[in-house]
Amino acid sequence: MSDVDLVVRSTRVVTPEGTKAASVSVADGKIVAVAAHDAEVPAGARLEDFGDLVVLPGIVDTHVHVNDPGRTEWEGFWTATRAAAAGGITTLVDMPLNSLPPTTTVDNLRTKQEVAAAKAHIDVGFWGGALPDNVQDLKPLHDAGVYGFKCFLSPSGVDEFPHLNGEQLAASMGEIAGFGGLLIVHAEDPGELDAAPHKSGPKYEDYLQTRPRISEDVAIKGLIDTAKRLNARVHILHLSSSDALPLIAAAKAEGVQLTVETCPHYLTLTAEEVPDGASEFKCCPPIREGANQDLLWQALADGTIDCIVTDHSPSTADLKTDDFATAWGGISGLQLSLAAIWTEAKKRGHSLDDVVRWMSARTSALVGLDQKGAIEAGRDADFAILAPEETFTVDAAELQHRNKVTAYAGKTLSGVVKSTWLRGERIYADGAFTEPVGRLLERNN
Repeated sequence: MSDVDLVVRSTRVVTPEGTKAASVSVADGKIVAVAAHDAEVPAGARLEDFGDLVVLPGIVDTHVHVNDPGRTEWEGFWTATRAAAAGGITTLVDMPLNSLPPTTTVDNLRTKQEVAAAKAHIDVGFWGGALPDNVQDLKPLHDAGVYGFKCFLSPSGVDEFPHLNGEQLAASMGEIAGFGGLLIVHAEDPGELDAAPHKSGPKYEDYLQTRPRISEDVAIKGLIDTAKRLNARVHILHLSSSDALPLIAAAKAEGVQLTVETCPHYLTLTAEEVPDGASEFKCCPPIREGANQDLLWQALADGTIDCIVTDHSPSTADLKTDDFATAWGGISGLQLSLAAIWTEAKKRGHSLDDVVRWMSARTSALVGLDQKGAIEAGRDADFAILAPEETFTVDAAELQHRNKVTAYAGKTLSGVVKSTWLRGERIYADGAFTEPVGRLLERNN
């Protein structure tokens, strides 16, 4: 172990075997050993002893809208990755829309990578997009290193990323299954959305009626049926309807290659608390009632839901009007996701081991990031150093997001990220950042 250059030590290190006192040896940005707390520090290695602070594997967020290039006034790689680092996130996978161009061809992917390269404070990977007219682009994008393909079953909110009908879904899913890829799906049924009440104005209850649970349930049933028929690997994005959980559980039990995510806002915010006109709470599908939230937590505990991601989808403040019908639908939560989930998880009797499983291990596994997601030999030395008992009150003005709009404003959260480490380098500590050292990740390297 003479090549060890860093030892990270704490009485609380979250490992795949549980939380324990340990010393973590790092060489060349990789973890080479997890040893006893009092293990001897190799000659020439630097010791970082964090006392009783918790050492977590860096959070891996596989659902982030960075919007760069093209809508950088909404967000950008510089601001998004700084916000992520401040929140203990060391890897994100960028969604193929709301940037211009969208990531739907290899040329568009290269454009996005060029923009991200010099701005990334953390590691960044990319999703591709499946559109009605780009089936021929899916295999080239896969070969170019995207982690999978996103599609919508209802309008996406931006004209350049149209949704798929049933025939187009089957065509894209069949193509992706043919090369062993992953299709990730925004599952709301357009027919059910059209049939729902069309209401506008500032009342959240009116908005909630426009995106009923049945729109998710019907879309998910159809998605499961198609995935079963084509033997395809499919991932359901941002589940909010607890009514769909029995369908999902049954499909998994039957062997359908199905995974499911939900988001911090569905797990920590409720419809009952949304004030009139407060469109910082608007997202699609929507935040639902407290009883629905309880069932989502149960599904996380029993494995029906696999993981938690942010679906960070910011916009400029002017698009967050007080009319829920016309306001931009998206919640900014990148910097706050770990603290928000930990705050609620501990109230419900869950541990940091559970949080790491949902927000790092399983998200890494979803996209095949075998070098991320755990503190064990062979993985990247990505760490979040957390003071789990410390609290803070969210001041939107202090967030690193480009636009200081968040549904968490004024909330008191537990869990302060003291520092964040990427491949053995401290990239964030106590409000200060290094220059960007993040790498662009591709599925096949």
